[in-house]
This record gives sequence, C-alpha cells and structure tokens, in this order.
Amino acid sequence: MSAENGTPATPTDGPRPEPIRFFGTTWLNHDNGYTARRIGVAIGSLATAVVSCLVLRLAYQGLQIAAIGGFVRLLMIAMFAICSAMAFRHTWDGFTRRPDPDRQASLRSLLTIGFVGSLLAYFFRSLTEAPGERLHREEYEAARKHHEKRTTRRSGNPSKKRRRA
Repeated sequence: MSAENGTPATPTDGPRPEPIRFFGTTWLNHDNGYTARRIGVAIGSLATAVVSCLVLRLAYQGLQIAAIGGFVRLLMIAMFAICSAMAFRHTWDGFTRRPDPDRQASLRSLLTIGFVGSLLAYFFRSLTEAPGERLHREEYEAARKHHEKRTTRRSGNPSKKRRRA
C-alpha cells in the first residue's frame, strides 16, 4: 500500500482509506464513535494545552525567582509566542496539504518549542472535523476515481476482439 495516499499496491484491489491518528478509518463514514472521538480529541488537546501553559508559567516564575534581567524574560516570552504562532500555522497547514519532509525536519526544534500552538491547532480543527480529514478524503476520492477510470477502461475480453485482415 502506498504511504502517500492509501492506494493499494496491487491493481486489482480498490483504494483503501488511510487511517488518521485517534480516528482510524472512522472518518470515512463517520461511524463507530466518530463524534465521541472528536469530542474526546478536542477536550484532550485543549486540556493538554492548558496544562502546558501552566508548566510554562511555572518555568517563567522560576526565571523570576532567579532574578535574571527583564531582557531575558522578554526574550523567553517572545520566543514561546513566536514559536507557538509558527507551530500553529504549520500544523494548521498540515491538515490541508502534505508537509514537505525537508522543511518539517528543519523546523522540528522550532515546532517543539511552540508545542502549545500545535495543540491549539489540533483543538480548533477537531471542532469541525477529524484533524486531517479533508486532506485524506480528497486523496481517497481521487484514488477511487483513478481506480474506477482504470477498471472501466479495461472492460471486455481482448482475445474476443476480431482482427481485420
């Protein structure tokens, strides 16, 4: 099976939907607890983001206790705010198109610092659909259409065709 869009490796099989984390293939027909999973993912990602902000608050208080300069505190706040905004945007874009692997590898540390932004993007997307559902659905529909086009084009037995002399 192709890792890119869930198309089968053999030409006789039809395309299969690619599973999404926490949802499996329930996103295809919205069955088997899809709504409950979406609610759970939304609550879980928001709760994780809140707890993460509390941990960051404790780290900030630790810097205040250490009596470092105001400039370093400002740099830390700016770093987490900018990295979170960039992580939000990168994660949000990843729900609608496949990310470039090289770019993602180069942004890995920045995205790790801005993990709160990624959690918030996951929360907001799960309010409307399974995160990444639109991308997976478009790829699956395109693979199905391509498969149907290939199979209907090959209809008929070629050995029964008459040759013209």
